[in-house]
Amino acid sequence: MSSTASGKNGTWRNWGGNVSARPAREVTPASVDELAAAVRQAAEDGLRIKAVGTGHSFTSIAATDGLLIRPQLLTGIRKIDRDAMTVTVEAGTPLKRLNVALAREGLSLTNMGDIMEQTVSGATSTGTHGTGRDSASIAAQIRALELVTADGSVLTCSEKENPDVFAAARIGLGALGVVTAITFAVEPLFLLTAREEPMPFEQVLADFDELWAENEHFEFYWFPHTGSTNTKRNNRSAGPAQPVGQLKGWFEDEFLSNGVFQVANWVGRAVPATIPSIARISSRALSARTYTDIPYKVFTSPRRVRFVEMEFAVPREAVVETLRELKAMVDRSGLRVSFPVEVRTAPADDITLSTASGRDSAYIAVHMFRGTPYQRYFTAAERIFTAHEGRPHWGKVHTRDAEYFAQVYPRFGEFTALRDRLDPERRLQNDYLRRVLGA
Repeated sequence: MSSTASGKNGTWRNWGGNVSARPAREVTPASVDELAAAVRQAAEDGLRIKAVGTGHSFTSIAATDGLLIRPQLLTGIRKIDRDAMTVTVEAGTPLKRLNVALAREGLSLTNMGDIMEQTVSGATSTGTHGTGRDSASIAAQIRALELVTADGSVLTCSEKENPDVFAAARIGLGALGVVTAITFAVEPLFLLTAREEPMPFEQVLADFDELWAENEHFEFYWFPHTGSTNTKRNNRSAGPAQPVGQLKGWFEDEFLSNGVFQVANWVGRAVPATIPSIARISSRALSARTYTDIPYKVFTSPRRVRFVEMEFAVPREAVVETLRELKAMVDRSGLRVSFPVEVRTAPADDITLSTASGRDSAYIAVHMFRGTPYQRYFTAAERIFTAHEGRPHWGKVHTRDAEYFAQVYPRFGEFTALRDRLDPERRLQNDYLRRVLGA
């Protein structure tokens, strides 16, 4: 399978395998001018337009029956500005390539998510994030954007230039234009020390505020059907670097986290009754470890076991109560959940439709192995999350609509008004955007 999710006979599929589409035509522009021309041509032909990255979203945010724009020729670094400490990259650049290239230049993003297969524009447009006490999502690190709007014109925006567009387009859902380049704030390459250790679920909840306050990046995974979690604390370090040894790294990250986990999920899918025992073994398989390395080698990890995911951001002060409700629901439901629940945090930011917009947030992500029925689990989880005014990740499974978003995003109307101005004919619309933003 290529890095870009695709299928046979003109059918496009996403990474999770739960969304497919048949675009009328596909283009792979090699320049911004070519992309703008393709957008103008599509408008003449009455086709709707969608840009797609690597298909890592579990929603149909990138699906279209019109023109599908693939950005893989729009890649690479345009410019590094060491005075301003920024880097400008083409929109189709995979995060993996950006991270490696920056490290070679002695630079790094401040924070990142745990997967780096996505393109920079796909990741930022859907609000991809890691975990951080003070540092926020990837989009919050954007300093300027270039986008081709629905009429084919090229717009640059930053805090100084088109600031209203900048406020919204950093997480623009593909609804305001096709992003062609992004300027990120960067900093000199630094080291992080990761401390991973098992901890009882009840202890993590009791100490959550302290664990959050004492660490720059705190996250944990809870294994349903058990009272166990695996915690991860990442903090800046003066060094020296002490990477995970190759054999140990392969054993823990590839063999246990991907290989054995894949087999365990196959067994669980075939015989759901085995899942609780598998969960108990999984939760004990990963022992405590500490290592120090450059940021992308600590923040990110390979994810080869395919899954489907739902994630909601709740106000940070509501996270403990929400998790207790989630655990009680799983315990009494008879559900069999083979994937851990992931919990992370983000500080409030000023991006219009960011899941952390205007409020300190905690993220709770539920996953199901690809090919396992997930609706019952996700529906029950979503009911709990929405009771706490949860905001779903734009690229992950949810059933919320514009009416709901107008309640949980104070600036929702600001975004839709901007969309009316930039795309009055809804050239960039698809079924997903119609649902989440309204017609």
